Amino acid sequence: MALEIQAIKNVFGKKVLSRSTKERAVDLLVEEGLSLNRSLDVVLLPKSSYYYQPKAIDEETMNEIRRLAFRWKREGYRRIYRRLRRSGRTINHKKVYRLYCLEGLKIRTKPKRKKRNASSQQLPLPKNSNEVWSMDFVFERTIDGRKQRILTGIDHLTRENTILQAEFTFSSEKLIRYLNTLERLPRAFVLDNGTEFTSKDFQKWAEDKGIEIHFIEKGKPTQNAFIESFNGKLRDECLNLHYFKNQRELTDALRIFQKEYNDERLHSSLNYLTPSEFKRSYG
Repeated sequence: MALEIQAIKNVFGKKVLSRSTKERAVDLLVEEGLSLNRSLDVVLLPKSSYYYQPKAIDEETMNEIRRLAFRWKREGYRRIYRRLRRSGRTINHKKVYRLYCLEGLKIRTKPKRKKRNASSQQLPLPKNSNEVWSMDFVFERTIDGRKQRILTGIDHLTRENTILQAEFTFSSEKLIRYLNTLERLPRAFVLDNGTEFTSKDFQKWAEDKGIEIHFIEKGKPTQNAFIESFNGKLRDECLNLHYFKNQRELTDALRIFQKEYNDERLHSSLNYLTPSEFKRSYG
């Protein structure tokens, strides 16, 4: 008994916390002269846990997680889990998270900003596609030193990226010319108070087309949340990941991003469908 007490003191002078530490404590107690069964009792570790061997990691699944994480650099484990399920793999989201963290794939998240109260002027979610679009501008500079203005547009219901066009300048005339090339237009636009949108020419064009214009309040971009969210993704997943020698390279990258965004990017707000899939399912 004295030997047993001394053995326990020798081992428990070290902190026993995790399962792996408990397993090591059992081994130390056995080395001190206790039987295996007695050592397990002292450490409060079930024999089944002591003998349990974790299943080997499915290397094929791990490779696919790596591939998806590299392909979709700004997506977290939840979307990777959804992509694995869509490809027919039977896997638990907890396992995906464990493997995701094991590989050090966890992306850095920006600190959340304090949310402002939503404005009462914000339009309700439309019932059909092409009812309400938002438009805005994003700025980018190419290696040749030219400043680029990127016109962006998003459908409020389907989240489809309907407009993505880079120009050196975007006067109201050029804006109207570009919009006239589109195959379809919405019944209403939600816009900020930029001079291109508030110009008489643009207002007249919208009136002639029968398009309603809804302006957000100055200094309240949250009233245009859909386009603000899209612009952030465009910045994070395209513009910040590349440099562009000229407008042609930028335009090529925007075309690729637009297709991937509409046809491949999963949206939690659409029940993890792509905008194209949601649009088809919605009819």
